[in-house]
Amino acid sequence: MNSVAFDWSLVPSFLAVLEQGSLLGAARQLGSSQPTLGRHVAELERQLGVVLFERTGRGLTPTEVALRLAQSARSMETGAHALAQDVAGTQKATAGSVRISASQPVACFLLPPLLAQMRQALPEVQVELVATNAVSNLLRREADIALRMVQPEQASLVARRVGKVTLTACAHPSYLRRRGIPREPADLLSHDLIGGDRNEEVLEGFAAMGLPVTREHFGIRTDDLVAGWQAVRAGLGIGFAADYLVRGDAEVEPLLPMLKIPPLPMWLAVHREIRANPRIRAVYGFLTEAIPKAL
Repeated sequence: MNSVAFDWSLVPSFLAVLEQGSLLGAARQLGSSQPTLGRHVAELERQLGVVLFERTGRGLTPTEVALRLAQSARSMETGAHALAQDVAGTQKATAGSVRISASQPVACFLLPPLLAQMRQALPEVQVELVATNAVSNLLRREADIALRMVQPEQASLVARRVGKVTLTACAHPSYLRRRGIPREPADLLSHDLIGGDRNEEVLEGFAAMGLPVTREHFGIRTDDLVAGWQAVRAGLGIGFAADYLVRGDAEVEPLLPMLKIPPLPMWLAVHREIRANPRIRAVYGFLTEAIPKAL
């Protein structure tokens, strides 16, 4: 048997008219107007294909069909109230703050647009964003959720791989106008590079490619990843940055597409004991869906 499609939002108007016996009484009950209630009833009759009220000089008299439908309509109204209460209870359970820690580039560039989306989806959740590379803050409960480029090995942490960060060589056009554009990886030996100070990952990467790059090739050395990115943007040399940074900045040009830099996995980690918290679980679930798309 085919079901009849109708607008559920018209049901409260129908019930109010049924209970009050007039459009005036129903309008007072719902805080609406008689013409609006009249239109609602007429539209519901049209959608259902039945007559719900007989119009008389004394008001509106419900038909047998209306009386028969009233019980189902009241059940719908009760269900709608229960649904609203469940939603309110869920919002109350997720209300509060969640502390998220991430590396500096992730916290400063990748996460803010995603958190703006999350604030729309979870407006009852406030975010405390911490830019740090330390994993230990989760163990000390200094953060609820952490985004990391290495997989946490502690048994008390639950980690999920949510994507990988691809890297590329890049430079500002002002630098390229001064020094030229490198055409192959070996050309980097004659350029000013931006790399780490105590962190030797860039040096190790060049060594793996068989290129004799030393610290002296670095015109700027810094272990602060945001400072290194800003050095690239200022035209101080050729740096190595996440593709999500380069894509989002029209002032920086990617270089050497043939240069194969191993991507970095990104892990979303949470302490095992607090994973069941409704608020943390909601934020964790949102980030699990949003981060792969952003990467």
